[in-house]
Amino acid sequence: MRLWSIHPKHLDPQGLVALWRESLLAQAVLRGETRGYRNHPQLDRFKNQAAPLAAISLYLNGIHAEAKARGYNFNKSKIQPARKIVSLTVTSGQMAYEWKHLLAKLKARNPALHQAWRNTEGPEPHPVFNVHPGDVEPWERQ
Repeated sequence: MRLWSIHPKHLDPQGLVALWRESLLAQAVLRGETRGYRNHPQLDRFKNQAAPLAAISLYLNGIHAEAKARGYNFNKSKIQPARKIVSLTVTSGQMAYEWKHLLAKLKARNPALHQAWRNTEGPEPHPVFNVHPGDVEPWERQ
């Protein structure tokens, strides 16, 4: 499971579809609707929020917005409504780690997109995240 902190616009089509599916799975886990992945470290940042379900809903809305901008037809009714507005934080070290990880994936899977992004200083964060200085997040498996 990879719940990217970077903006979904940086993902290739396969990455965006995978993020949508994995985020829907994360929502199911947080709602207690599945037994698998309950202790996955990628979920920690959502579990540690005062309103975890609102956080994952807003996260999914950001993915849906990118999919819609690309002309994809992701089913928005699968997103549980957020009852609160929340903002999550992510470290600059985590953003750099994910950017490097994504560029390696794109180099193998989508060389044209890799070429387009490789000289970019760094990615934008997903709209639900605010970036602050720091190392790679403790929940990240390196």
